[in-house]
Amino acid sequence: MNEGYQLRKAAYHLWTFTVSKLISLTGNSIYTFGISLYVLNLTGSAANFALNMICGTVPRALLSPFAGYIVDRYSKKMIVIVSQLLAALSVSGLLLFSLYQGLSLWGIYLTTAALSVFTTFNGLAFTSSILNLVDEGRVQRATALNQAVVSLSSVGGPVIAGMLYGAVSMNVFLLIHAISYTVAVLLESTMDFRLFSKGQGEEKHSEGMWKGVVSGLRYLKNHASAWLVVWTALVVNFFTPAILVGFPFILIRQLKMTPEQYGIIEGTFSVGMLLGSLYFTVRKEFQYPLLVARRGLISYSAIISLCTAPLFVSMDGFALMAYYLLLAILYGIAITTINTPVLVMLQKSVDEDYRGRIFGVVETMAQALIPFSMMIYGLLMDYVGSVWTIIPSSLCLLAVTLFMLGPAKMRKIYPGLSGERDFDLRENNKVL
Repeated sequence: MNEGYQLRKAAYHLWTFTVSKLISLTGNSIYTFGISLYVLNLTGSAANFALNMICGTVPRALLSPFAGYIVDRYSKKMIVIVSQLLAALSVSGLLLFSLYQGLSLWGIYLTTAALSVFTTFNGLAFTSSILNLVDEGRVQRATALNQAVVSLSSVGGPVIAGMLYGAVSMNVFLLIHAISYTVAVLLESTMDFRLFSKGQGEEKHSEGMWKGVVSGLRYLKNHASAWLVVWTALVVNFFTPAILVGFPFILIRQLKMTPEQYGIIEGTFSVGMLLGSLYFTVRKEFQYPLLVARRGLISYSAIISLCTAPLFVSMDGFALMAYYLLLAILYGIAITTINTPVLVMLQKSVDEDYRGRIFGVVETMAQALIPFSMMIYGLLMDYVGSVWTIIPSSLCLLAVTLFMLGPAKMRKIYPGLSGERDFDLRENNKVL
């Protein structure tokens, strides 16, 4: 295939991928915000609200390794298109049911669970295809743009939904969601998912699903950097609820901020992620991505502790708001600094025939302990207090980071690292 044609097609893929994800994720964000408020207002129950969230997260965590196997075995383009169409049909089905019978809680729960299943397949197929859609020089930009789109949709979706909620019926929210998926399908159907394919790709394998998943785990165990990423993700994400639970607890219950103020601060997280993502779209690729992620995790652990600072130092209303807005931006940048280099590294180092399974396992491990740790942190906040929960968690996260991504393990993965000086900031900023 002509190299000039491939590069032109790669540029087309980069922007088509970005636009299709922006449309579908914004539609999903509008739907999620609207349906969550609807459930809360309809029932007045936090339990029903939480149940809808569980329906959206549990299927993804359970199915990701098996979805990864299917993504590796069958046509990625077909999986992307079919999963988007099924998602659109699910929302359309709920819309038709609502028009004739009215919205029901069980209909919402089933639709949320179905969307979680379909978006799991869609997300894994897209993530494992990035190196097939664009050339190696654009992989970091594509990954960063994907995160930028997630951030934009996280900010823009609730804003649009907030303007629509109360002014239009829930059927309009459902219609917007269905249309967004349909438009995304039309764009994705024009993409060549084997443009830069080097492996077996879509050829059928003789092994069954269970053996395929096991072979993926075996490959993962023999892949030093991916194996380290998986276990680091599992342990690190255990501490994530420290900020997910602790942040609203401190701001609303202890510092007596209004829900509107908290909403603005929470939205600023996505602004930080957007800024970090835009930086990575223009930044040259890092030579030692795990060292960059290590710095991001160290910053992340510091930010968790800094959440408690206003409990010790008195601030007026303006200073308090400014402090947490800055902290939220830094938090978003830290998350991007952790995720982007690692995802680019996995894209380039994992064989094409195993990418779906590896990303599926990473997805599962990243989410596996979060529901459990959220319950623990909820109890700790109530009975131990925010300070004695958050600061020790921050120190534990720092210790885990320094142990799991310490000099000895980094030199094992990157033999070019000769000594402690390679962990200096200037050395970490080397680029290819």
